[in-house]
Amino acid sequence: MSSLQDWLTRLERLHPSEIELGLERVSSVAAALGVKKPAPTMITVAGTNGKGSCVATMEALLCRAGYSVGAYSSPHLLRFNERIRINGEEVSDQQLVESFVAVEAARGATSLTYFEFTTLAALWLYQRAGVQYALLEVGLGGRLDAVNLVDADLAVITSVAVDHEDWLGSDREVIGREKAGILRPGAPFVCADSSPPQSVLSASEKQASSSYFIGQDFSITSSGESEIYHFGDLVLSIPDITLPRPSIAAGLTALTLLDALPQEGIEAALAQIALPGRCQQVYWRERNLLLDVGHNPAAAEHLATWLKANPVEGKTHALVAAMEDKDLVGLFAPLRKLVDRWHPAMLPENGRAAEGEALCTGLLEAGIDETNVDRRCPTVAEGLRQLLPTLNPQDRLLVYGSFFTVAEVLQQMRDEGNGELRG
Repeated sequence: MSSLQDWLTRLERLHPSEIELGLERVSSVAAALGVKKPAPTMITVAGTNGKGSCVATMEALLCRAGYSVGAYSSPHLLRFNERIRINGEEVSDQQLVESFVAVEAARGATSLTYFEFTTLAALWLYQRAGVQYALLEVGLGGRLDAVNLVDADLAVITSVAVDHEDWLGSDREVIGREKAGILRPGAPFVCADSSPPQSVLSASEKQASSSYFIGQDFSITSSGESEIYHFGDLVLSIPDITLPRPSIAAGLTALTLLDALPQEGIEAALAQIALPGRCQQVYWRERNLLLDVGHNPAAAEHLATWLKANPVEGKTHALVAAMEDKDLVGLFAPLRKLVDRWHPAMLPENGRAAEGEALCTGLLEAGIDETNVDRRCPTVAEGLRQLLPTLNPQDRLLVYGSFFTVAEVLQQMRDEGNGELRG
């Protein structure tokens, strides 16, 4: 297998299930690879939402400060390479192939899931590159996630909300306990959840050398038209970007604790951060689009807050497709009064995607008037083709519900090559 795509196809078939939580197998292969401490400073980030934003914040600031840094996040939108970055740049296909060859040689007969295999590949690449900081985003939960094979020198939890109920449970206390599994004795802990469950508080008391909570030890407050970050003597103005403020604050706090913030240009570095699919504004085919990968109630609440703060002169239409195991009512209800017309759509090539009838039922149960629901339920691609010509220039088309939904739009934009990103 010489190509990256050959390897990725093989990895998808390597393990009988997509997810198998537990650290014994992946830790044994990590030991064989020698990657259980791939960088001098390891920072692990868990949370229901906002993990990627926190990692992106720290990545940008560490690069600005002149440190070498590896950043690992998931899932990707268009290219697998998005998941593994070194010094702000995606690793190449060749680097990935080399890392996969190394993991394959080390694993022997040990079975690994797709995520476990690729996590090990990331750690191998970071060690090989000699990065000073490695930022690891948890894939699912925390305690039993493959990322947790590494002992974090600092742990961050961005938020605790209900999601992935089949794996993590439907109770914030139980979910919080799983996420707090990334804490290590003697290592500091930063929490950006404004109301953490008791399970997180208890874990921090038992494990962390010191704990820092948003609203208590650090904060972001409004001052006129500005937002100000406070932590001890550090005061910074937060630029007008789309990332969730608690995640930015957590990243700033983590690097302050490690004495790793740049000496100057912090606000300029923050202003340059943009994550695809996070309240991403696009001008395409002479129409205004807003792309958001939000796929659970907490993410929908954040999206609703953004929509309220950024109204349009025309109407807001929502093209939405989501996975069948999600809380569809919770995904739709926060936007009930902010969307004028709903267009549920399908992702026929995704076996986990909800069918049109389930989406329509979820919309109605969320209190949305049936007259505002388009029940034709095309695919996302067909929905785009049908909808865009019918919109006025003052209207906005919101596309949200999952990473897969947003990826469909970004792929079409890439294929056509005529989209203009506006945030």
